[in-house]
Amino acid sequence: MNFSFSIDSWFALSSGLSNRIDWSLWSKHSNHDWSLPLPKSKKIPMMQARRMSEPSRLAVEVGLELIENEDINLAIFTSRHGELERTCRILSMLNQNTAISPTDFALSVHNTAAGALTIIAKRTIPITSLSANIDSFHQGLLEALPLIYAQDKKVLLIDFDGKIPDIYQTLIKPTIPAYAVGYILSQGNQFSCQNIEKTSTFYLAEHPQSLAFLHAYLNKKQKFTIKGNTQDWQWTQNI
Repeated sequence: MNFSFSIDSWFALSSGLSNRIDWSLWSKHSNHDWSLPLPKSKKIPMMQARRMSEPSRLAVEVGLELIENEDINLAIFTSRHGELERTCRILSMLNQNTAISPTDFALSVHNTAAGALTIIAKRTIPITSLSANIDSFHQGLLEALPLIYAQDKKVLLIDFDGKIPDIYQTLIKPTIPAYAVGYILSQGNQFSCQNIEKTSTFYLAEHPQSLAFLHAYLNKKQKFTIKGNTQDWQWTQNI
């Protein structure tokens, strides 16, 4: 499979990284302190921000920033783990025969962030939410292609994840506690990608795919390969 697209705009939030200048500096250094505080919300009303999990709050904040002056035709949210912290808390309460928080129950679904964006923005945007293990970001790109190619529309793609609860950390090795990165995609050939057989050389293999992609994008890497689940993804940036 080969596909291409262009990026009209991007934005991201994570520990100690609250604007595009921060991310540009991040892309030039090999180390970053991921224990730094997460950025505070600027666009989400306080009462709604307090109810959200950290990853959903970051994802919605990124989305609000990107669509503020843009008309988009579809919003795709991708997340490997979704509301895992909240779901883990619900399971712990059930195990202890304790009453479940109504807020936790209502906001435990995978499309919480996607729904919250349309409500807070007051925009009737078609949305979808998906998960595909470490390939969630790339599967989100594939989800966007029909609209970009067939109708020359703009698609908002937001990839996000949060802290892995301690009980799961023997199975999942966390690298970044919480992040959200978003791109507005349109028809074009700024980037080209093809799936390839598994290889041994990856670009920032310890990072989520969307952040590895952002790092390569900001550094204007012309060729790079991102690690996938059963296949890898070979990228070309046409500068």
